[in-house]
Amino acid sequence: MVKKKRAEIEEIKACPECGSTRLIWDYERGELICQDCGLVIDDTYIDQGPEWRAFDPEQREKRARTGAPLDYTAPDKGLSTMIGWKNKDSYGKSIPTRNRAQLYRLRKWQRRIRVGGASERSLAPALSELDRIASDMGLPRNVREAAAMIYRRAIEKNLIRGRSIEGVTAASVYAACRQTGVPHTLDEVADSSKVDRKEIGRTYRFLARELGLKLMPTSPQDYIERFCSELGLSEDTKTKALEILRQAEEKELTSGRGPTGVAAAAIYIASILCGERRTQREVADVAGVTEVTIRNRYKELAEQLDLDVVL
Repeated sequence: MVKKKRAEIEEIKACPECGSTRLIWDYERGELICQDCGLVIDDTYIDQGPEWRAFDPEQREKRARTGAPLDYTAPDKGLSTMIGWKNKDSYGKSIPTRNRAQLYRLRKWQRRIRVGGASERSLAPALSELDRIASDMGLPRNVREAAAMIYRRAIEKNLIRGRSIEGVTAASVYAACRQTGVPHTLDEVADSSKVDRKEIGRTYRFLARELGLKLMPTSPQDYIERFCSELGLSEDTKTKALEILRQAEEKELTSGRGPTGVAAAAIYIASILCGERRTQREVADVAGVTEVTIRNRYKELAEQLDLDVVL
């Protein structure tokens, strides 16, 4: 109810009496007032912020009375506590030797009770593998959390049964990359996960169908930023590559062709036209395609778009 009321107040952009947009908040009285005519537009505003102030991050951390946000990449979502490995009490004093055996047993049982049922026990190694794949691929935090959410939904719907944890984890990472707009190819995921490319693709299609994931097909434009960055190309070359792809789409030269191959060919042409020549081998290594693919796509684009490329 409070959130609904607050949303209604925030939608007020102008004074209903005089039409002025100069509105001010009086936080002491909880009122929204028109600065021109003095009309009290609303007098039931509730300040949702804390009652204390902080002037630096350390002070904010000390005064906050809430914990960290949920971490979906951890099996317990970051809610459980841990008994520290140091043999010291809350005052920093060393724990007597006679009590250390008891503390060791407490640590052991605390680790065991962190994980509940069988599903949670299988979740721990899966999320550990997910984190390893994401680290190897250099994926950002939001992609890791999206992959963890997809895997958790798969467990809830009992989609893991009969499939390898590694395969479902790799498929979740690939789906998360597609979902968050951080494009990576199946070959890249397969190289990091050590799972066969076909198995990842098959599991990914199964998860997308069963979980109702609405994912748009990747386009060559999605790869331009990353490929140009890895090749050390300038902004002008990247802009030129995007322009070539736009012209190619207008003439329907990209349909039915692999997006990475088309993107690599556009970058190869743009690097020559902008005086930052890169070899076909260099572009092929970054894009994960063969030199033959780049040559075929390069010839198609150069001929159809009338590009004067001097090799």
